[in-house]
Amino acid sequence: MAARHRRETTSPIELLTKAVEDALQVAKKARRHGISLSGDNFYANKIAELRADGANAFGELSSQSAGDTTAMAEMIEAVFSPSTNQSERLRAARELLFSLKTTWRQSDAQGVADDTEGVFPLAILSQAKRGYLITVGRQMNGCFSRGWYDACAVMMRRLVEIAIIEAYEHKNIADKIKDDKGNYLQLSDLVHKALSENAWTLSRNTRKFLPDLRDVGHMSAHGRYYSARKPDVERVRQGCRVVVEEFLHHAGLL
Repeated sequence: MAARHRRETTSPIELLTKAVEDALQVAKKARRHGISLSGDNFYANKIAELRADGANAFGELSSQSAGDTTAMAEMIEAVFSPSTNQSERLRAARELLFSLKTTWRQSDAQGVADDTEGVFPLAILSQAKRGYLITVGRQMNGCFSRGWYDACAVMMRRLVEIAIIEAYEHKNIADKIKDDKGNYLQLSDLVHKALSENAWTLSRNTRKFLPDLRDVGHMSAHGRYYSARKPDVERVRQGCRVVVEEFLHHAGLL
């Protein structure tokens, strides 16, 4: 109970700082004993556990503060990746710790953003190693927490669109979703194509949620008299996670 209480009252900055420091120690001990961090052993399992802790802390922190999420995601990957060499891990850790103690701590203290009530877990998007996904997700979460529900729905639409395109590109079939000029189709056409695509088998939930996500984003972006409210976004909140996560799996990013 005491350990759980400490975790609940510890800030994301402190959690991520601790994970980085522990990762350096684990890597140092593994190197001293000549044990690979990529195998099935105590040190490899420990670094994997710390990587998960770091991703969770980063997801919470990036939804609350206003630092450079793309740069931070790259540094986190370098610190916790089993394949990172000693000098690169140490360099990334130093830069990350410096950023946590300066830019990110100042942003958090100033209350630049309060995006704790998010639509999509940024920790999942960080796994995809695509900075633009994190940027879109963070804006979507931020709009939701501030009550800007039309803007949130539009960013949700954009995130779904990107995830579908990533999946098509990964399968080398992107031409199927381009017009005669080589431009990608709009979301309505993307959804229609994705639902009938033979390169994957979509889950029942994704097939159910996709049209709803298309419609709520379309109304917020183009409905002259439409104004989204919190229940409109909450209704498709679960669907957003299901759909985006599934297409990112098809894209080979998760």
